[in-house]
Amino acid sequence: MLETARDLTLEAAQSAGAARSLNPRPSKDLPFAQVKKLLDSRNDRDILEGLRKVISMMYRSKPCLPYFSSVVKNVASPNVEIKKLVYIFLLHYAEAEPDLALLSINTIQKSLTDQNPQVRAMALRVMSGIKVPVISQIVSLAIKRGCGDMSPYVRKAAALAIPKCYKLDPNTLPQLLDYLSILLGDKQYYVAGSAVTAYLEICPERVDLIHKHYRSLVRKLVDMDEWGQLATLRLMSIYARKCLPTKTKTIRKSRITGFYDDEASGEEGSTLEEVQILDPDLELFLKACKSLLHSRNSAVIVSVARCFMDLGTLEHIDSAIGPLVALLRSPQDIHQVALYNIVDVCLARPERFVRYADHFLVHASDPFSVARLKFEVWTLIYPHCENHIRDMILYELEHFTRALNPDIVQESVRAIGRCAQSDDHASARCLRLLLKQVSSLDGNLSAEALTVIRHLIQQDPQSHIKTVIRLAKNLDTTPNPEARATIIWLVGEFAGTDDESNIAPDVLRILAKGFAGESEPAKLQIVLLAAKVYLHYLNRVREQQPQASAQERPPATTHDDSDNPFATSSSPPTSASHAKPKEPPNLDHPIPKLWNYILLLARYDTSYDLRDRTRTYRALLSNASSTQLASLLLLAPKPVPHAPSPSENRKGLPLGSTSLVLGSKVGIGHGQELPEWVEEGQEPDPKLRDEVGAQNDHLGGVSGVGGDRPAGEALDAAVRGERAKEMEKGKGRMVEKSLEDWLGEEEDEDESDGEENTEEEDSEYEEITDSEEEEEEDERAETKALVRDEESSSLSSSKA
Repeated sequence: MLETARDLTLEAAQSAGAARSLNPRPSKDLPFAQVKKLLDSRNDRDILEGLRKVISMMYRSKPCLPYFSSVVKNVASPNVEIKKLVYIFLLHYAEAEPDLALLSINTIQKSLTDQNPQVRAMALRVMSGIKVPVISQIVSLAIKRGCGDMSPYVRKAAALAIPKCYKLDPNTLPQLLDYLSILLGDKQYYVAGSAVTAYLEICPERVDLIHKHYRSLVRKLVDMDEWGQLATLRLMSIYARKCLPTKTKTIRKSRITGFYDDEASGEEGSTLEEVQILDPDLELFLKACKSLLHSRNSAVIVSVARCFMDLGTLEHIDSAIGPLVALLRSPQDIHQVALYNIVDVCLARPERFVRYADHFLVHASDPFSVARLKFEVWTLIYPHCENHIRDMILYELEHFTRALNPDIVQESVRAIGRCAQSDDHASARCLRLLLKQVSSLDGNLSAEALTVIRHLIQQDPQSHIKTVIRLAKNLDTTPNPEARATIIWLVGEFAGTDDESNIAPDVLRILAKGFAGESEPAKLQIVLLAAKVYLHYLNRVREQQPQASAQERPPATTHDDSDNPFATSSSPPTSASHAKPKEPPNLDHPIPKLWNYILLLARYDTSYDLRDRTRTYRALLSNASSTQLASLLLLAPKPVPHAPSPSENRKGLPLGSTSLVLGSKVGIGHGQELPEWVEEGQEPDPKLRDEVGAQNDHLGGVSGVGGDRPAGEALDAAVRGERAKEMEKGKGRMVEKSLEDWLGEEEDEDESDGEENTEEEDSEYEEITDSEEEEEEDERAETKALVRDEESSSLSSSKA
């Protein structure tokens, strides 16, 4: 009693101490001798305390090999808690001490026959985890024993031990494949899920092992754990590509252009459309996947969406959009990964995300990476939205142009530009929003806004001449170098317009005054502007010279050459154009003076790039009579810029992969890509997927597919079979009977029972009479025999 009270007091004190220590201090390590004494003790509590100390030191990367022998000898302890800690220690240090680890193999093998299934599974797990190649055959035999165990927990451990045994010795693969085939057909879903995981690790190319288990695995998919579901979804995707071909059928859709018969346009038309036809087994798999969209695990939802993207139709993809958007209500740490997958699906089906536009509103707590992806979703769905949703998107983007985070400000401006590019009707409104940001004190904002404005202006240059004039007026108030360079470039693009709206020479004149104080990007654009203005001036001078020469040419007169003996018909007429050579440009004009002044300023600049580029322009424009090459280089039409979606380079990457989040530039591969669809006619025979128990009626099945079914369904089927026997033969339907019919049938049954009873009595009476007659005949025969014996005896006595 005292010992029991002491134990209870110690346990209560330990529990109370653990409850009080919410932030426990790191415990001090005990001396080596004291820990060894605890491990060598005969009391389970002391051994458990010593093992906890050793495991604690082990996970803190402190040397624990000196305790190896003291720990391993406790492997035979009947206490389950002690066994667990010994197994953990053994798995960690078995490679360092393989000889001592082999000493415990016999004890672990004995645990495989323990009555507790948890102990058996733990022993199998530890034996397969000891990385000593010598015991590979012993591990294989243990897996064989585990495959036939009655406990599904042990069979699951056997399935998880198969890849470990294969890594120990690859030569055991034929045996492991036999075990794996057994476990793939296991009736317990968590055993089958672990078997699928093992299959993907050791032999993912052996599709022949899956044929007979395909339908049973599809049915068990819903009940598996998350890891098993992920492995099975991956397996079935590969199997479907290799064994289930896709078929397309061209159908004709009729349409009527008119409603009334008397309409002239009421003609019938038809269009041809290709429709994808799914294989029945593939449709069975996709139907089973739909129920997984309600899973609590985000990885399962993303994997189902990936299966629909790779195998399903557009309807299947649309059904996965809602669950993907619902991931935004999950914890904050998975928002970014979920948004990357949402953006990838949105690139394929943007119109289906319109109804979820308000789910992508940016919150104040959202980091920049999440806000950027939400802006991208808005720009993708913007062309497909209604007007009120478009207004909401533009209001939100305009709001974030005034944010404190400069990265969010730049990204919102870019998003406005992408919205304007995707919809021509909204470009004017987006341009007005961006023009408000040009005069902002934030240099980064104004530079980004001008870059987007430049892209919009290049789409339709002739309708934005006044916009360029307005931007040129902001040069005095725009300090950002990139912004000033953008405005100067735009002015140079419009340097060839008519004289009324051509402000390029005046802008050049103003900029030349402060050339020395400009930044290098602005100086480069000023030199380019000067070259374009001077080139347009030379082209105009060349165009005016032929017109002036044609006006100065005298009218042609006819002469009578008959009186002139020296006249010849081959003498060409003289003209002013042939008499005068081409004159150089007028150096007194302001434009050549500006050009020479800019050349002089750039000649002594400190920038090598600026000086080199200036020399290039000067060489191109040195010959005033030959400007074709300069026009080809400086005045060539620029392609219309198009700002793609930032995730456009991620298009085609598999959903849920690391490369989709980190990008292909990181160097991480795209993961295991799915094989191409098998060609029609080369797929395996569909009969291979018929299950072994499908033809047994007592095992039942679902929709013609074999497999076990509950006892309730079997009883219902038996009742329906009995009722079918009562159906009328000719009509094939149940006969409705009234109460009189039931009573009449009972009377007939009573009469038939009475007749049977009388017949039985008559038969019994006949049997009795026949037996009596036989007895009388026997008695008569016996009396006759006695009489004969007496007569014979009397005759013999008389003779004597």
